[in-house]
Amino acid sequence: MTQIERITYMEKCLDDGLRAVKEMSRALSEYRRVQSELRELAGYYGSEEWRKDFEDDEKGKLPKDLKRGVLSEDAVYNLLSENKELQREILNFGT
Repeated sequence: MTQIERITYMEKCLDDGLRAVKEMSRALSEYRRVQSELRELAGYYGSEEWRKDFEDDEKGKLPKDLKRGVLSEDAVYNLLSENKELQREILNFGT
């Protein structure tokens, strides 16, 4: 590798690193922000309120145009599971 090639390559490494660190910092800030919402969602999921909402949806009592992914058992379970796995990955990354 010539001197010019080396400097050009290292400059690319610098640019890639700056971009990745900036993106990760933004993503971590957003991830931290939603953790309280995910705790609320976990408390709601499977609660009496959730069961009533689910049953009312099954009975057609809710508006047809209401977004209701939260009443899907799989969507909430999968999100909470993925969140837990991501937390493990973050911990393992630091060690």
